Amino acid sequence: MNRIQHLQLMADYNRWMNDKVYQAAAGLPCEELCADRKAFFGSIIGTLNHLVVADTIWLKRFARHSAGHKSLESITCLEDPQALSQLLFTELDALLARRQLLDQVIVEWTAALTEADLDTVMAYSNTTGIKAERNFYGLLVHFFNHQTHHRGQATTLLTQAGVDVGSTDLLALVPNFVA
Repeated sequence: MNRIQHLQLMADYNRWMNDKVYQAAAGLPCEELCADRKAFFGSIIGTLNHLVVADTIWLKRFARHSAGHKSLESITCLEDPQALSQLLFTELDALLARRQLLDQVIVEWTAALTEADLDTVMAYSNTTGIKAERNFYGLLVHFFNHQTHHRGQATTLLTQAGVDVGSTDLLALVPNFVA
């Protein structure tokens, strides 16, 4: 598996897991989704919002990549999040609609990436204005790792609320090469 295939696998995994998490969350009443569970982003809805906020911030940065990927154009018109803990949506249905939009864009975008794109240096400023220049591939690895990290927190919160998300292993999507 080359780097592009790995990123495409991660995009597919991201969408698959988000579908599972949102299906699990849909079985809970709003009070349970919004209950402060003493997690880093407070509640289940807070954690899911953080993922949407962070993905939006990163995708807007990636849209400025020198390759100018058309698949990211729809992201540029989204409102800029103001804080990593911002609640963009308090209702799960509205949050799900944004999540599905982001996931579709991520899948389409990773399908358009080239090896040459990955070896560039990308300049950006973080949310506090600190400038950075990083290897683009390294940023993409961080992007997908961040999603997995916080989705793990969300699945823990769902489990604590009595909801089983089911299998969360990437292994479920890794191709099997049995002869």
